[in-house]
Amino acid sequence: MLPVLRTSRISAPAILLALSIAAALGGCAGRPSQGVLIPTAQVAPGNANVPIYVVTNRKRSDVDPGEMFSGERSDELSFAEVTVSIPPDAARKVGEVQWPASLPGDPQRDFTTVSADYLDRARFTTSVTAAMKQSGRNKVLVFVHGFNNRFDDAVYRFAQIVHDSKVPVVPVLFTWPSRGELRLRAYTYDRESANFSRDALDNLLSTLDASPAVGEVYLLAHSMGNWIALEALRTRAIRSPSVASKRSKLKNVMLVAPDVDVDVFRSQLNRMGGARPPISLFVSRDDGALSLSKTIWGDVARLGDIDPTQEPYRTELARDRIDVYDLTKLAVAGDDAHDRAFEQVGPVVAMIRQRMAQGQALGEQKADPSPLARLAE
Repeated sequence: MLPVLRTSRISAPAILLALSIAAALGGCAGRPSQGVLIPTAQVAPGNANVPIYVVTNRKRSDVDPGEMFSGERSDELSFAEVTVSIPPDAARKVGEVQWPASLPGDPQRDFTTVSADYLDRARFTTSVTAAMKQSGRNKVLVFVHGFNNRFDDAVYRFAQIVHDSKVPVVPVLFTWPSRGELRLRAYTYDRESANFSRDALDNLLSTLDASPAVGEVYLLAHSMGNWIALEALRTRAIRSPSVASKRSKLKNVMLVAPDVDVDVFRSQLNRMGGARPPISLFVSRDDGALSLSKTIWGDVARLGDIDPTQEPYRTELARDRIDVYDLTKLAVAGDDAHDRAFEQVGPVVAMIRQRMAQGQALGEQKADPSPLARLAE
């Protein structure tokens, strides 16, 4: 857990550096700095291969072939498909990414890359359609990662989420140009990259809407990625309210530990009006990263660490029909509240898997609530 900070005695750069360390997805300490996505010929019996379909507005890397895409911005969308090998659950800790200490990695205990291919838009659409036909699934899960993620960070983390949750979906990663560095300049760069990426995510959602093979789309965003998700929804509502509310295939938006100003969130919801899908909010009131972010952004509460039982949040969330799941009670010694939804994947994602399998919107209530809903009461 992060210590309580006396902010009047700590410089802004120090706070920002602490935030960047706390907010990093997946815990990258000890992983190779290059070459992670170079495919290996090694195989291991019992491993699961998870294909991840990628849409990104990052620039292609011209330095490291195992990086594929850098943290620099591109005005054009690019596409890729990466298949990740995950060791059996008995050989790993569920909820974590097992990074190889050195390359090429041991597939019996490490995440490794089976294949990594650049695609054009047509091949991306064809590949996603083929995956749906082969699996018999017509649901797509789009994941938007948070601050301080390299391309390989985002790919491996999403592979872990898909594998450990066992949700019956075709996974599509939207990865935006985060520098993936623990520096003050990287933090400010990432924030501006999030603003830069709003239209790109909107483009992806519109592409999925237009695909005859896609039946339903679910959007999962984490940390700073929630800003991109909410701004894309706002853009869609402004551009074409009837499409956004009636004909969109986007059925649910899941906001996990959103690093978003609560006042800005209210404004975004108001602008969307009824032209938005159901929203589910996952909060942890002990999220140290968001507590630090709150200090940076003028002591205005961050959406991901509010107490949903307190006013005005209780009334506002009920009025706006937003399901809220408080993950604070899932805390275990030494865990990272900012990543809790992914690390405590069993009780958290069981509810998502159940409702998606039944075709039930997360915003719909049932007489027999899910385990997570009971936990949040």
